[in-house]
Amino acid sequence: MNHLTPKEAAQFLHDNPSALFVDCRSEMEFFFVGHPAGVSHVSWNDGPDWEVNPHFVGEVRKLAGHSGDRPVVLICRSGNRSVDAGQALEAAGFTRVFNVLHGFEGELDDTHHRGSMSGWRFEGLPWEQC
Repeated sequence: MNHLTPKEAAQFLHDNPSALFVDCRSEMEFFFVGHPAGVSHVSWNDGPDWEVNPHFVGEVRKLAGHSGDRPVVLICRSGNRSVDAGQALEAAGFTRVFNVLHGFEGELDDTHHRGSMSGWRFEGLPWEQC
């Protein structure tokens, strides 16, 4: 798995328009916190029990057009869940998996807030909120 900063990921997506961009956070995070513009959503795990989505790989494979060679860029809140999701994709035969470091919201700061140090939103990259 390759790791990209948010700005590197945005440039990679721009340079590789066939790449699939997947937000693997929960549905609530995706809709209420916001998400990168143009991203697809497939939860890696979700409430109420936060169990891993047993259909994650199949849903991503469907979005990828059943091709394990299509680049897949994964983003989550802070870049941790997307690593687990990426490892599952690689185990299923995906060969070009990329993780967005620091995710959408970034790391926690000294006051336990996100978005003040790193992340997609912090970098001023395009995002939307429902």
